[in-house]
Amino acid sequence: MSEYVNQLGGALPATGPRPTGTAVTVWSLDTTLAVVGGHPVAEAAAVLDAAERERADRLVRPGHRQRYLASHLGLRVLLGGYLGLPPQEVGLVREGCHGCGGPHGRPVVAGGGLHFSLSHSADSAYLAFAGVPVGVDVEAMPTASAVTDVLGTLHPRETAELSARPVADRPAALARIWSRKEACLKATGAGLTGGLAEPYVGSGPAPARIPDWTLTDLPAPEGYAAALAVATA
Repeated sequence: MSEYVNQLGGALPATGPRPTGTAVTVWSLDTTLAVVGGHPVAEAAAVLDAAERERADRLVRPGHRQRYLASHLGLRVLLGGYLGLPPQEVGLVREGCHGCGGPHGRPVVAGGGLHFSLSHSADSAYLAFAGVPVGVDVEAMPTASAVTDVLGTLHPRETAELSARPVADRPAALARIWSRKEACLKATGAGLTGGLAEPYVGSGPAPARIPDWTLTDLPAPEGYAAALAVATA
């Protein structure tokens, strides 16, 4: 597994071969860019599908819309590079929901062949690709009030770890917990339907071990934390 994070910018990226097996390729993206992967964000509607355009149209704040369009445009550019398709021809469908079975689970490539995960927070997005289930997450540093709000919803050991830290250190520790936990939940497709208690991922310098998954912290810009979860087989 590679922990190297590639940078997706305004130029068309050289994606290289499609990741297979447990090999992973991770990309980061500044979602404030006006051009992503050779495509103007203002013209993203020509590349995205109907569901993505509908979602973007519901975002009334310009900053939120820009982040969504840039990150999903980047996703399609990279998927197209790996699959040998124009980005607008990449077919995306939804798996069944873990909670109700409805068609609104995690997005996947129609026909399979490549697993992916997308996360964006504030002005940063991370995208991961692998031949096995994968989850990536990036989190901007939370506020002190956010720490207080979620403290009791975490795994009891994580709550104890945060409570034992100086108040000033808690936001960074929570960002590590949150990115690790979200990466795992995205990889399994469970999402937040079961709450934030499981799995236990820890708040220390290295994440806890998760059976059947490799959980790794990723390099992240100042003020962010990022993590990657990959199935071991």
